[in-house]
Amino acid sequence: MGKVIVIANRKGGCGKSMTTASLGVGLARQGKKTLIIDADSQHSFTISMGIAEPDKLPVTLATVMSDVISEKAIDPNAGIIHHAEGADIMPSNNSLAGMELALAPLIGRETVLRQYIEKVHHSYDYCLIDTAPTLDLLTVNALAAADSVIIPVTPNYLDAKGLELLLKSIAQIRRNINPKLEISGILLTMVNRRTNFTKEIITLVENTYGGRIRIFGEHIPHSVRAAESTAKGISIFTHDPNGKVAAAYAALVSEVISDAA
Repeated sequence: MGKVIVIANRKGGCGKSMTTASLGVGLARQGKKTLIIDADSQHSFTISMGIAEPDKLPVTLATVMSDVISEKAIDPNAGIIHHAEGADIMPSNNSLAGMELALAPLIGRETVLRQYIEKVHHSYDYCLIDTAPTLDLLTVNALAAADSVIIPVTPNYLDAKGLELLLKSIAQIRRNINPKLEISGILLTMVNRRTNFTKEIITLVENTYGGRIRIFGEHIPHSVRAAESTAKGISIFTHDPNGKVAAAYAALVSEVISDAA
């Protein structure tokens, strides 16, 4: 059974989708069979991987979750897109926004995504889940299905202070829904080490959380090349393979693989 990793933060603009794409493609480049699930109704990850018109897709995450709710048989290959860079993708589109309403009245509403993943992830070494910048029912579903969570955080004062709210939510989910859920670590993203303010925030995060949560040793640097890769629908490994962002994400891939060894 593959390892299920959620990339989550209740704050937008912290590089969740970029991290999901880079980690997923990076794992595939290391020979790991990887499925990436877009559990964000804004479908930023889906678009960032070059799927330009997701609303025209016949099968997406909303489709298969609806099948779980309706107790229909799940085809493990339905809707999965085989990306040119090696990873498989279960995309999302605007129809996922209605899933929140569909989940709300259900008994066991937190485990619908888990039931889908249990049907498919035996074929994969890793299953990554990109999430919305809120703790909505879809994000709760993702955390309920996960073995671990990676938390991208930018070196911004409000992001650092808001991290405590996410950690409390994760603790509640671990206590009430998914006792096996672990925090893989905090990943500092969009880091510009040339400013003293950035250094101060990194120190604040390390001093506040470093004693109880792993902070990944390799920080993801700020770079326009990362934004360019997202706009082009390709990973940083293809867009700028020799750049500093690709090197930093390659180091993250190595740490994740080492964790699973």
